[in-house]
Amino acid sequence: MKSFNGKVAAITGAGSGIGRQLALQLAQQGAHLALSDMNEQGLAETLNLLKDYPVQVSLTKLDVADREAVYAWAESSFNEFGQVNLIFNNAGVALASTVEGMSYEELEWIFNINFWGVVYGTKAFLPYLKQSGEGHIINTSSLFGLTAQPTQSAYNATKFAVRGFTEALRQELDMEHCGVSATSVHPGGIRTNIANAARMSDSIRALGMNPERASRSFNKVLKTPPEEAAKVILDGVKANKARLLIGNDAKILDLVQRITPSHYAQALNLFAKKKSKKKS
Repeated sequence: MKSFNGKVAAITGAGSGIGRQLALQLAQQGAHLALSDMNEQGLAETLNLLKDYPVQVSLTKLDVADREAVYAWAESSFNEFGQVNLIFNNAGVALASTVEGMSYEELEWIFNINFWGVVYGTKAFLPYLKQSGEGHIINTSSLFGLTAQPTQSAYNATKFAVRGFTEALRQELDMEHCGVSATSVHPGGIRTNIANAARMSDSIRALGMNPERASRSFNKVLKTPPEEAAKVILDGVKANKARLLIGNDAKILDLVQRITPSHYAQALNLFAKKKSKKKS
């Protein structure tokens, strides 16, 4: 897909962050938009930013964990626009907790959104993408879909799952020669609201971490602006990239993991200790 002009793109999590920037940059390139989010106010703000672009836009309040709702959104989007070429499964949430301290309800909550939401979006839109003759599925994994981190076991599990699901999907689509492809996106520290909106368990104190301080520290490493992330994603779709690493942190940690897959955790801990000593 070398051009987005005249194409129809569906985006989850379009009320803020990367999802909003994807909508803006796609509209600038002439794409029509089916936007969804749980946050109706955020969607309205995104729509206001799109008012100067001569493209068709639809808004849907959507819980991506609701399979029937996702399928209904896919069908209504196709009926309204007459085609769908791209689905950006971008919506996601975060949870910081130890494995021991995490409840099954919390684990199910994050899996229902981060993993099942991607599965529902993929399967609901795939028939319409095939029918268009030129389609692409873009699933947002994470840097944490490449490397594991303490207190992020649930988030890691969902994002590793998205990565494996998307890579297998791409291979199947390539074998079918159906005109549809798939890309796994791995953002590092992007300046979005995901850290502030994350569920933070008190159980991380068992590791000597303070939840409030951990949240502030995490926000400090969110350096890549969402508009830059969106540009990398759209350029990657045009180039039909299988995997996209966004931000220097993602590229560096991916390299460390590749060099020392069995010991990268120790390497990262050593780096963190040296950084801490410099600050002190």
